[in-house]
Amino acid sequence: MVTTRGGIVPDIVRVRANGIDVNVAVAGAGPAVLLLHGFPHTWRLWSEVIPQLAPRHRVIAPDLRGLGASTRAADGYDAGTLAADAEALLDALGEQTAAVVGIDAGTPPAFLLAMRRPERIRRLVVMESLLGTLPGAEDFLAGGAPWWFGFHSVPGLAETVLAGHEAEYVDWFLKTGTRGRGIPGEIRDEFVAAYAESEALRCAFSIYREMPTSARQIRESVAAARLSVPTMAIGAHPVGSALERQLRPIADDLVAHLVEDCGHIIPLDRPQALASLLIPFLAGV
Repeated sequence: MVTTRGGIVPDIVRVRANGIDVNVAVAGAGPAVLLLHGFPHTWRLWSEVIPQLAPRHRVIAPDLRGLGASTRAADGYDAGTLAADAEALLDALGEQTAAVVGIDAGTPPAFLLAMRRPERIRRLVVMESLLGTLPGAEDFLAGGAPWWFGFHSVPGLAETVLAGHEAEYVDWFLKTGTRGRGIPGEIRDEFVAAYAESEALRCAFSIYREMPTSARQIRESVAAARLSVPTMAIGAHPVGSALERQLRPIADDLVAHLVEDCGHIIPLDRPQALASLLIPFLAGV
């Protein structure tokens, strides 16, 4: 049994979807909300947000393909396949429509799902990520992409270098992603355990290795259609407003917010501020 910090006890189930077994936390009742995490996280990223959404929504928080307790698949880490995983998960759980919330590596698949299946996505929330090579992020990328993108992208390198030091590496991201404040110890321990072996890291780094494919998929989707789903972009430190600038020219209905004094890991660094944005937006207010 896993209890969120808000006292909600989600059901933890394994669901067969798109050829893999997805580990997923499900809580609450009402219109579905699908939460897609990033690196180095699991569904526990949402532990302080789920209790605030569950009274109004059926909250669905999976471990992404290869991460957490989901299948360590050999391939399929491009954004398009991750989007197909998400759609198949909704099918398996009997949800015809859902709002989708993505952060970090969860943002590109959330975006592609909304572009490819707009009839199934009621609302889209994307946070602290870039959408491939779409224009608008030039200022953010002026000094180059973050250093770890290149490190993760070389097949086999990072897994070998980090062997025996996975905890220190994960801790760096958790500390940096909260501007030095850190995250609750129980959740930190779960994140560290989730990435404490080379196969888990191989799966996580495969997302970075597939970024050229994901960028192409995003460009093709934007060339074919506009983003018609009501969308909210949320920035913090370091991405800020770069994602909003990428979305503004291609979105029909976009609102954007910056969360002040907040690191990259918004759901754990400033969960109350995030909930205050999500709850009315998901309700259509």
